[in-house]
Amino acid sequence: MRCRKCGQKAVINMRQHRLALCDEHYLEWLPEQTERFIKKYEMFTRYERLLLAVSGGKDSLALWDVLWRLGYNVDGLYINLGIDGSLDYSNQSQRFAQQFADERNLKLINLNVHEQYGESIPEIAQRTRRGQDKTCSICGLVKRHIFNQSARDGNYDAVITAHNLDDEAAVLLSNSLDWSLERLGRGQPLLPAGGGFVRKAKPFCRFYERESAAYTLLRGIPYIHEECPYSTGSKQLFFKQDLNRWEEHMPGTKLRFYLNYLTALDEGAFPQRQESPAELDQQRCPICGQPTITGNTCAFCRLFEK
Repeated sequence: MRCRKCGQKAVINMRQHRLALCDEHYLEWLPEQTERFIKKYEMFTRYERLLLAVSGGKDSLALWDVLWRLGYNVDGLYINLGIDGSLDYSNQSQRFAQQFADERNLKLINLNVHEQYGESIPEIAQRTRRGQDKTCSICGLVKRHIFNQSARDGNYDAVITAHNLDDEAAVLLSNSLDWSLERLGRGQPLLPAGGGFVRKAKPFCRFYERESAAYTLLRGIPYIHEECPYSTGSKQLFFKQDLNRWEEHMPGTKLRFYLNYLTALDEGAFPQRQESPAELDQQRCPICGQPTITGNTCAFCRLFEK
């Protein structure tokens, strides 16, 4: 396989685009496409302060590297969830994130859930007697709360996450099978600010997971290869495996699935939450002050109610 641009040996073949590229041109192509998606969805500008959710994995470090190369003003936020096991998972992930930041003189904010709130994610799940899927949902709830709170406290203009196309397609498949209309109505690559919620953007939403992995490999970026021990057997991994089988036989399946969904979303196929920013601004949790659709204690603070 030869590079479409220069004829040298290709390092990646993207069948959905009918495009093969060598290492040099791939390392140009992915940032160029990222910039195109940022502009297409009007995510943010170089004049804004951005806070990137960093996990120590390939996607978030690849995205941080791309945004840094493109000249965006991005700080990182690592949340140590207290997930240990035989791999010492959270601490190992934090070391990779810190190494990346130190090598580029970038700012990484580290927050430890146990130190901040008195319990790790596994301890919260055990206390509330949640199963594996519920442990993942608690983790997501805690991270979303901390990302928004940290961005508000730090006067950041947007929270950036490194969700890739595999992530988005798996969530979309799950929500479609459940006919979860509320969730299907809020799957945009950009969620605008309003009512106490900071703007959220996903610049990698149209890249396959293998594409971000290839980028980190070619850039020589060390990252944690192991998956979170709580993700084993998760519903999302199950859907990803099925989507991978479909993709193997029909290249571009994930991309078509996701892009057609975005078209349907733009055309009003799914209901979207109707609360105005002004209404949401009045519905604040009495404990933490963050917005809540109920107007009462938010789901995050209820985790710690005695």
